[in-house]
Amino acid sequence: MSQLTRLKVALVHDWLVTYAGAERVLAALLEIFPQAQIFSVVDFLNEADRQALGQRKAKTSFIQKLPKARKHYRHYLPLMPLAVEQWDLRGFDLVISSSHAVAKGVITGPDQTHICYCHSPMRYAWDLQGQYLQESGLTSGLKSALVRYLLHKLRLWDYASAARVDTFIANSAYIQRRIRTCYRREADVIYPPVAVANLPVNLGVRESFYVTASRLVPYKKIDLIVRAFQSHPERTLIVIGEGPQLAQIRQLAAPYAHIQVLGYQADAQLQDYLARAQAFIFAAEEDFGILPVEAQALGTCVVAYGRGGLSESIRDGHTGYLYRQQTPEALNAALATLEAERRHWQAKDYADFARACRIQAEKFQHQHFIEAMQALIAQHCVYESPLG
Repeated sequence: MSQLTRLKVALVHDWLVTYAGAERVLAALLEIFPQAQIFSVVDFLNEADRQALGQRKAKTSFIQKLPKARKHYRHYLPLMPLAVEQWDLRGFDLVISSSHAVAKGVITGPDQTHICYCHSPMRYAWDLQGQYLQESGLTSGLKSALVRYLLHKLRLWDYASAARVDTFIANSAYIQRRIRTCYRREADVIYPPVAVANLPVNLGVRESFYVTASRLVPYKKIDLIVRAFQSHPERTLIVIGEGPQLAQIRQLAAPYAHIQVLGYQADAQLQDYLARAQAFIFAAEEDFGILPVEAQALGTCVVAYGRGGLSESIRDGHTGYLYRQQTPEALNAALATLEAERRHWQAKDYADFARACRIQAEKFQHQHFIEAMQALIAQHCVYESPLG
């Protein structure tokens, strides 16, 4: 793949404010293209997170310097299509956009190749608009009408800008279907990289508690998980994560001694809880979901809502239990099934289950992503682009 390192490459990212799943993809792309220039609407990564990107900084847009952009960059979403269209990318052979919002809308020329790694079509502008408006308290009134109009304009731009992409890559078959529905485009599927090799599998008997972890935002449905456990004091739940809903989740859990909200935990502590837990609980309709794969890599069962990417990464009944309705009742029914099946388990049963989880997780390991991306890029770009 030495030809890849001879290409002039632009990596276009939506925004750099935290190090999460999309940023892991960006870091992996930098492994393939260490010579690449990063472009991002804003770049407010802290120094600890920037280490994963090799201390690289992005070329940003005019939004970087707008008032209160560090904290309220999302308020400038209506300006972001204009922002990404201002970058001059003429000097690059290959443009790779890592996009769940506006990155794929950059303008390229006929002698350039634009490959979009799509984490999702813009959720709040398409099929999740109703959920977004409800969770934001914007179901009626003048402000609601204005936001609906802005989302309508954004949706038109999002559809039109999809035509600028030469090749789409989806992060799951679920997103592949969403790309087909929203953009009327076909996409290859390459799952995101998961650092499976760095996670030691626990083959031992598990402790009795359950754990959930994520950023505490509405669509993650952590409140649903807490409500499911409220009526079952015999089950201990540990909630890990921070975000705008932290105070609300703590208030929901406060009267219940068997529900502990720990807030932010470092990766080592999070992995320790995951490795010892009876199961990892997940309630969101996720595009892919890296943390459930990491839980399986540690040998831990995953109990999750069975829509979205998790229906691809979890083997229902073999490495986890999927429930079909996003309700506390459905989650509790899945937990009852797990507990009934494990009531008479011996140490060997736990070890066999953990091995099955690990084998499943290894399908999504980091190196598979690198190799699949290299092969696809070579197919679509290397032999078509001038190498200078």
